[in-house]
Amino acid sequence: MTRNSNKNWKDLFGSKNPRRRKKLGSTIFSAVLALILVGFLSVAAFFALAKFTTAKILSKDMVPMASSQFFYANGDLITTVDSEEDRIPVTIDKVPQNLQNAFLAAEDIRFYEHSGIDFRGIGRAIYTYIRYGEVQGGSTITQQLAKNYFLTQERTLTRKIHEAFIALQIEQKYTKKEILEMYMNQIYFGQGAYGVETAANTYFGKHVQDLDLAQCAMIAGIPKSPNYFSPLANPKAAKERQQTVLDQMVKYGFITQEQADAAYAEPLTYKSLNDSPGSKKYFIDYCIQILVDKYGPDAVYKQGLKVYTSLDPEMQKAAEEAAALTPTYYTDDNKLKQPQSAIVAIDPQTGYIRAMIGGRGSDQFNRAVMAERQPGSAFKAFVYLNALEHGATPNDIVDDSPIPGNWNPQNFDRRFHGRMTLRTALTYSYNVPAVKISEKYGNSNVLALAKKMGITTLVEDGPQSDNNSAMALGGLTHGVTPLEMAGAYGAIANMGKYNKPTPIVKILDRNGKVLYEHKDDPVTVCKPSSAYMLISMMRDVMTRGTGRAAAINRPAAGKTGTTSEYRDAWFVGFTPNLACAVWIGDDNNDSLGEMTGGGEPAVLWRTFMSRAVAELPREDFEAPAGFKMPAAKAEPPAQDTKKDDKKKTDDKDKKTTDKKNANTSSDDTSSNNDEDALPGGGNVPKPPSSSSGSKSSAAPPPVRPPKQ
Repeated sequence: MTRNSNKNWKDLFGSKNPRRRKKLGSTIFSAVLALILVGFLSVAAFFALAKFTTAKILSKDMVPMASSQFFYANGDLITTVDSEEDRIPVTIDKVPQNLQNAFLAAEDIRFYEHSGIDFRGIGRAIYTYIRYGEVQGGSTITQQLAKNYFLTQERTLTRKIHEAFIALQIEQKYTKKEILEMYMNQIYFGQGAYGVETAANTYFGKHVQDLDLAQCAMIAGIPKSPNYFSPLANPKAAKERQQTVLDQMVKYGFITQEQADAAYAEPLTYKSLNDSPGSKKYFIDYCIQILVDKYGPDAVYKQGLKVYTSLDPEMQKAAEEAAALTPTYYTDDNKLKQPQSAIVAIDPQTGYIRAMIGGRGSDQFNRAVMAERQPGSAFKAFVYLNALEHGATPNDIVDDSPIPGNWNPQNFDRRFHGRMTLRTALTYSYNVPAVKISEKYGNSNVLALAKKMGITTLVEDGPQSDNNSAMALGGLTHGVTPLEMAGAYGAIANMGKYNKPTPIVKILDRNGKVLYEHKDDPVTVCKPSSAYMLISMMRDVMTRGTGRAAAINRPAAGKTGTTSEYRDAWFVGFTPNLACAVWIGDDNNDSLGEMTGGGEPAVLWRTFMSRAVAELPREDFEAPAGFKMPAAKAEPPAQDTKKDDKKKTDDKDKKTTDKKNANTSSDDTSSNNDEDALPGGGNVPKPPSSSSGSKSSAAPPPVRPPKQ
């Protein structure tokens, strides 16, 4: 501090003038008094407002619960969701201590210390957000109880004030044990289940008092996001959430690390649910998940919504008939037929989902939406579209010859075919040309394009990045879902305009007020000319290439996909007015024998599409205005050079490339790299406790169509 500044402060506070000192002291006192008064009035106003509005909330009339209805695109009723809450209250002494501790560890560790509002927890959440940018929940169990009993799901300051005030009142009126009991009987657990007793029965077929530690941790993890963490709907996410709960229980001393490890390793068997809508249950559950995330469970199960969906009844029936053609090799321990299949069809011009099959059986795992599986050469569509976007044409030449280095991908027939056009390379799904094309025009560009086209599971950087040449053959860290593949191919059919797949057209409340109405919002992902050239190439796939078995009696384009060890088989294709993805695979990631994408998936696709498009206008793919397809070049003479068996064996033994490339998932392909492991295979979502069942000797042998 400078000498002048010292002098100024001395002039103010050290003045020998009594009148000046008295005036200054009076001013400071008045300012402090005013601040105290304003603060007091603010606090008083806050509590007065909170008490008044809370009284209104507690005294408001009860609105009778009403069932929500779901309708087809033509207006016919699909199903009704029961309005009555499925709840069986239990006393706290019936709730296992492990379950009580799991909730405390996961939701509110200071429950027995605070008075309804955890200011320390709020401060910690604020600090974490400022310091690390991570959002943590600051609501106590009492606040959650207040919100669920009396309030809506809206996120406003007014509601938070009401929530806090009601929480304080609850703490004054009830004991901690009573509050915890009310909370455990009130909270929503997904699948229409309210309260821990109903949740225990819904998921495990048990009374809550009979749950073990592993089951308690699984149940306690669900309320954070009931639809996302439901083990019947999303077993992979539910298992990760169970691990988090167990870790928290160890952290706070409720269990040992050994107990946590044993609980996590315990295989859990879930109770099967019987739903009246049949195969449409997958579609309805998908709609409910979206609605609950947006409006909360009460809106769906109590408030009588009218949900108009995009589902076409005739197309859904056609999808059911096609899925019934899926071969059965065996029945697993969960009494599910294996392999499973998924079918999704969308309108490319709107994104409306017209048909959805998420599996076959009574489980709740929607493979169309949640199963992230390796796409094989179905991913090559992105590789060639990227090349066309960067100036390539279908008639450009690529050399199908060995790639130097440690990684030596091969074609399905174990041969190299010399120089050929891009059109020919895609038509016959050759691997080596796809890798060269991807590298030439940028692997990262392929990933960016696929992401623009709705593929959300890609890893763009880090140690598990998909930014490598294995990606060109569909070797991905996490795989893709049938729904997103149908949406991406729909963008090609729509001449480069992507519409995000959606199952809901309109939502009305019980009084007929429109709550939501879908509006088309297409995103341009590529030039129309690029899409048109790719369509031309993919039409050849169906007329003379690997997808001949999928051909229907109208213009169509598509692509096959088969992964290493024949673990996944795909056919994805489209007409101008309908795009469809078909996937077949084993929930346990077992081999499909020698099933390829050009076999059963192509047959299922043809069966579905032949009926689905029967009532649609017959359209052809129209070239963009002013566009002229580049002139065809003379095809270079084939150079069929086959490696001898010994050299193939030597090459395989000498591979030293990184694990990701060595384990790449190939197309109707089987590269000479080691195919014992699938990229990201450990991350493939599986239905609950889907361990391999014993394959009965009476089961039919795997179907083995001719190799493509």
